[in-house]
Amino acid sequence: MSGATPAQLQEHQLHDRQLDEWLESDELAAADAWLERKRSELEPDHWCALLIDWSRRLTFTDRHAQAEEWLRTAVRQYPDKPELLGQLAELVQVQGRTREAIALLRRAIEVVDQVAGETDTRCFALWLRLSTIALPANPTLAGAAVERARDALTRSMQARGVHEGADGEQTLQLELALADYEARNNQPRVAEVRYRKILEQHPQRLGALQGLGQLMLQLGRIDEAIALFERLKTADSGRGYGALMRVRQFPDDEDTLHRLERAARTPGVEGSVRTGLLFQLAAAWENRERYDQAWALADEANTAARRLLSYDADEHRKRCARIRHAFPEALYQQRADSGVTSTLPVFVVGMPRSGTTLVEQIIAGHSAIHGAGELGTIPQIIAGLERWERRTGSGRHYPDCVDDLDPTVLRGIAERTLQDLKAIASDASDTSEASDVRHVVDKLPHNFEHIGLIRLLFPNAKIISVRRDPRDIAISNYLMDYAAKHSGMGFAYDLDWIGEQLADHNLLMQHWHSVCPGEILEINYEDLIDKPELSARRLLTHIGVAWEPEVLDFHDLERSVKTASVWQVRQPLYASSKSRWQRYSNHLQPLIAATNRRIRSQPIEMITLPEPGWLNTGVDLFRRDDLDGAEYRFKQLLQHVPEHAAALYMLGLVYLQKGSLAAGVKLLEDALQRCPWNRHWRADLAQAYKLAGRLDDARALDVENAVAPPTDTTGQRSNPEPLSLDYLYFSEELACASSGPSPAAG
Repeated sequence: MSGATPAQLQEHQLHDRQLDEWLESDELAAADAWLERKRSELEPDHWCALLIDWSRRLTFTDRHAQAEEWLRTAVRQYPDKPELLGQLAELVQVQGRTREAIALLRRAIEVVDQVAGETDTRCFALWLRLSTIALPANPTLAGAAVERARDALTRSMQARGVHEGADGEQTLQLELALADYEARNNQPRVAEVRYRKILEQHPQRLGALQGLGQLMLQLGRIDEAIALFERLKTADSGRGYGALMRVRQFPDDEDTLHRLERAARTPGVEGSVRTGLLFQLAAAWENRERYDQAWALADEANTAARRLLSYDADEHRKRCARIRHAFPEALYQQRADSGVTSTLPVFVVGMPRSGTTLVEQIIAGHSAIHGAGELGTIPQIIAGLERWERRTGSGRHYPDCVDDLDPTVLRGIAERTLQDLKAIASDASDTSEASDVRHVVDKLPHNFEHIGLIRLLFPNAKIISVRRDPRDIAISNYLMDYAAKHSGMGFAYDLDWIGEQLADHNLLMQHWHSVCPGEILEINYEDLIDKPELSARRLLTHIGVAWEPEVLDFHDLERSVKTASVWQVRQPLYASSKSRWQRYSNHLQPLIAATNRRIRSQPIEMITLPEPGWLNTGVDLFRRDDLDGAEYRFKQLLQHVPEHAAALYMLGLVYLQKGSLAAGVKLLEDALQRCPWNRHWRADLAQAYKLAGRLDDARALDVENAVAPPTDTTGQRSNPEPLSLDYLYFSEELACASSGPSPAAG
């Protein structure tokens, strides 16, 4: 409590002791009642500080749900307190709800701006936090946030009469954020220069040591990374040892391991333990062949991590069943002319920790192949399809909606994706050799779920499926700390979930092989280890390039690797990871039971459109004044999808054009009810009300349209493009909406 009097500090200490006693005795009801009473007794700033302290205590004891409920109560009571919003953002972020955390930080920035103006230094700090949170999932937003932080710092210094560079700590924070962004945004050389400049002036700066060390590791400069982590260890033993253990540099003595284990049980916002350090300690004990001790620590880390996960194994199984249902063989017979014929994309898929990174590294050693890493291209396309369905108010989702993708839309999505892949290959080279690249590899493992969509977009793309002993896959996942555990890797923290994922993966691959027989190359990890040249030749033959022996020197490639396998792929081939499961065989019963459990899918109710593109065709007919043809198409679509908001809206416009005012107005009302965030539809309905003589209703809508648009059902502000007379062709807009980085967080 900065600026507090001695009496206030003493009172605050008494409050802390009282709350600690209730926590230790698990008397949360008494604490709740006391905090409610104190809200009316204390000044708002004092009570908010007390509440933030209480929320931290709750998280330290793994009571994140209770902490969140109290913070939300406080925010409702005091919506103009940025400190509350910032604390709530931290809490939801640690639970993986990044978009929500970003929205909360934006609200906090708005509050500071309204109350104190942009010169308040809190704006700078909040923009930096937003950048850090957004960086893993949305580098574009992170970069924009860093620039806003720079602007905020400049304005703050000008307002205080401080000359540029004089505010050393904040300038240093900004430089670190810029370096982190550059390292993440494929600017490794620029980031390295910035990190080293920081360390010249501040040799013990933790963020710079760790950031530069991680960058060196990604670039394959292992010795430099280790040297930086050794320096980090001197400044912060926990972080330093953790970083060193990630590159298999383990402490020599057991006393250090026990001391680090005690440090790993220091409470923080993550909870009562630091799961990342526990995972690294498990690896250290495994290295000492103390396998039961390693398993106990990994099991403790996984148990703690599961408390903050929202992974739903049943939902995943249902989604896999819907994918199999949505991509039957008949779909490809009906879409024989879909997508583009380019052979540029190569997709390496498989269960995480099956060897996908190793396969990519091998083939990327070829002069005609560029390894782009885990691009996320296909998930971005799917996110675009989901956004499109929300915008049209169809009520449909992926994969159900693939039956509505006509050839024009599929080509548009595929061509834009190809442009992005070509740009990636070009940006990766500083020479004209980029023009020699004939293939770009996307090795996102979970693309095995989306092979059906890949075949629609790129029927000639090469797909490589990597297989490995499922027990080794399971152990490797369970003993791995995934920084991205909230973005699709939640299954890795439970043996039962891993077993079900393995079974779902196997069933999906059987389906894809039946749908496109002979088109997917299966490669075994064990064969890569035992017969590297034979396996490499199979890979290159499948892709369609000539043999180059240099591909076997994959560990010497000078390219960035950002996956969890970053250390392993910098080593020559080694066999120690084969049959690793045998060390832990007495712990695998839950895994085996889940893997062998019979998959029972519920009956799937999925609308299947007999033809794609009715909405697009109807809009084209409407624009050409073929009202009867447009009406027929929209009614066809509504016969199959009665709640389709865009079809209702366009049919309403048809009726208005034909002079059926009452019917047209009713349809526009129904459409707007399903998409209340669409201001353009609201404006058109207001015009329709005027035509129908309903002037009061028209004025009410005009007033609504004058204010900011409401939020959509996801809680995000929405302002979709108009589906009106001046609307762009649906196919063109969908092609744009379905590729490129997702702006969802922005």
